[in-house]
Order: sequence, then structure tokens, then C-alpha cells
Amino acid sequence: MKPITSIGNQISTRFKRPKNNDVYYSSQWRLIYRRLKKHKLARVSLIILGLFYLAAIFAQFIAPYGLQSYDSKYVNAPPTKLSFKDAEGHFHMRPFVNDLKSGRDPVTLRKIFVQDENVRHPLRFLVKGESYKFLGLIPTKTHLFGVDEPGRIFLFGTDGMGRDLLSRVVLGSQISLSIPLIGVFISFVLGLSIGGISGYFGGWIDSVIQRFIEIIRSFPTLPLWMALSAAIPARVPVVTMYLYIVIIFAFIGWTDLARVARGKFISLKNEEYVLAAKIAGVSDAKIIIKHLLPGFISYLVVATTLAIPGMILGETAMSFLGLGIRSPATSWGVLLQEAQQIENIALYPWKLIPLGFVIVTVLTFNFLGDGLRDAADPYKK
Repeated sequence: MKPITSIGNQISTRFKRPKNNDVYYSSQWRLIYRRLKKHKLARVSLIILGLFYLAAIFAQFIAPYGLQSYDSKYVNAPPTKLSFKDAEGHFHMRPFVNDLKSGRDPVTLRKIFVQDENVRHPLRFLVKGESYKFLGLIPTKTHLFGVDEPGRIFLFGTDGMGRDLLSRVVLGSQISLSIPLIGVFISFVLGLSIGGISGYFGGWIDSVIQRFIEIIRSFPTLPLWMALSAAIPARVPVVTMYLYIVIIFAFIGWTDLARVARGKFISLKNEEYVLAAKIAGVSDAKIIIKHLLPGFISYLVVATTLAIPGMILGETAMSFLGLGIRSPATSWGVLLQEAQQIENIALYPWKLIPLGFVIVTVLTFNFLGDGLRDAADPYKK
């Protein structure tokens, strides 16, 4: 007869926990994270978005010039070229830019800029420039890069007023990237709350809320933007205009999520665990928060991610049409206003650079949303 210890060892060996026990004992978010790591396009998109938002946070440090900085001598100047070799062919370890000299095209008599290869301005890091408050708190004059006076560096060229386009793109990202996030957050709260109430309680509450949603959705988006923007006073502070634009997008964007939340609540409120909670005397608020929302929170994260590109395009369109952010503030839509005219694009193609940032941002959010959707799908292998 075998001793009891050997029998116990055989049982423990037979029912030994598998090595990859993370798969069997991971939470839902852990499983989503594991699947998302395998989605290469989503990973790359997340890195790009992280760099964009990092640049927006430290925009005043990264931008070599401020929003108010302009130079009439460099109106519509082309991007300056970083070089390592001078006119004599000598190699320099520190990159430099040549001085820009204005002239006239002998055929068209249009003002042009040529590089003066005899004057070099080395690129320097952590240089002193215009004063600003780092992170809005610490007064400083240090910028990430620049050149010594009287040299000027315009890596993206300048606009029609002689302002550095790179600085305006970086500083404009603070508005173009933050308005969609705040607007989506407000829409998320409104849509989830109103849609959840509609789906959970049903009856006349559901009918009233759904009719109200249908009225809002019946308005065409662009005319509704224009009507709401027209209600904003013409001369309001920049911060106030920013808040108004956020409210406009949040007021329009919550209806889609409310419809989705309503459908999910209707499908889940009759499940056995919800009925058991009601019999146990659990309050409606606790049932919604602790039992219903976790059932589709991953879907809500995906829906929120996919809603951000629409708001980015909306803010860009409003500012492009002059209905959103206005000077002296800037956003990517404001920068694209100069690209409305065909001759501007033909003569100064660098003014379309902000459009590239809009396209890349929208695509990365869409790719990240696709990756999250695949990772949150429990039926996808």
C-alpha cells in the first residue's frame, strides 16, 4: 500500500498549475493589454501619439519662437536647411544654417530667398530666447534649440507675417490635441449617464430621452456648428473661446455614445446576476456602476478612442472656416487658413505642413482604436 504522502504528490503533480498561468488568472484589462502588445500598428500609433502629446506639454520649451514673434524681413521664407558641410566642402560636427538673403526673381519679379553661404549660424541647444513660463509655472527664457542673434532658423519656413511655422505648429498642438480629449471626456460622461438612465429605467423616461436625441441628431453637423459659433460673442478672451468650443463639441458628440450605452443596458439589465442584485436589495446606482458598466467598459474605451479623430477634424474645420479659435491664439486649423488660396499652395507649399500633422494624428488614433477594438473582442484569437 502506497503511503499517503506519495498519493498526495501524485495528485498535486496531476493538477499542477500550468506555467503560463497568466492566461488563466489575468484580469480583463490584462488580457486586453497582452493582445494590444501584439498589434504592431497600434503600438507604433501609441508611440507617435505619446510623442505628439509630450511635445504639446513642453511646447513653449520646444518652440524656438513665441506666438507674437514675427519678422517682416522673412515673410513667406522657405524652410532653412540644416547643413554639415560648408561651401568649401569642410565638414562640421555641429550642424548650421546659412543666412537668408532676399531678392527678386528676374523673370517673375517675385520676392525670393537665397542662402548666403558665407554666413553660418551654428545650431545650439538650450539657448536663451523669449521669456515664458515653463509648464505655466516657472519663468524662464531657455528654449530647446536655436541660433545666436542675428541669425534666424525656420525649419518649417514662415507664414505671411514672418512668423516661424514650426513654433506655431508646436504651440497650436496644445489646442488641437487637447480640445478633442476634453470634449470626448465630457461626451463620455453625458452619453454614459443619459444613455444608461434611458436603457436601465425604460418606459416614458426612455421615450423622452430618445426623442431628444433624435432632435439633436436631425441637425446637420456643420450648420449646427455655425449656429452655435455665431452665438459666441465676437470679442471674447482666448481661454473663454477655448471653453466654448469644448462645450460645442461635447453638446453634439454625446448622442452616439448614449445610443450605444442604452442598447447595452437593455441587453444586460435582465441578466441573472443583475436580477439577483435587485432581489438582494442593491440600489440602482450601485447595480449600474458595479454590475452593468464593467460588462462593456472595454467597448466604451474603444468607442471613445475612435471618437477623438472626429473631434480633431471638427476643431480643424471650425478654425479653418474662422468659426473656432482665432488669432492671437493658434491651432492647426488656424494655420491652414493660409492654405485656402491655390496661389499660396503653389508658391509656398510648406504652408501645408500643418495638414500633415492633422492627417498623422487622425490616422494614429484610428489605428489605435482598431487595435483596442481587436484586443477587447473576446471572440478574437
